[in-house]
Amino acid sequence: MKRIALLWNVVKGDARVLWHALRQPERPVWLVPATALLALYALDPFNIALPLAGVVDDGIIVPLMLHLIVRCLPVHLRQSQPRSARA
Repeated sequence: MKRIALLWNVVKGDARVLWHALRQPERPVWLVPATALLALYALDPFNIALPLAGVVDDGIIVPLMLHLIVRCLPVHLRQSQPRSARA
């Protein structure tokens, strides 16, 4: 249970950084398409056909890809979070 809580905290932090980076005018060109593809993958209709496989798949691949997208961001976008996210 502690690992799930840790994973949730990492995903939540990555989502905040990604949300902040998407709103910046100096974001990389690839960021919007990569985020859109990740969102489409997470909402894939295949999850309806095989619910258990879809949950396991989304629980592993989506957080990993989210973390990879955040790690590929320029340093100034990763570190310049709004004050509310730092607290």
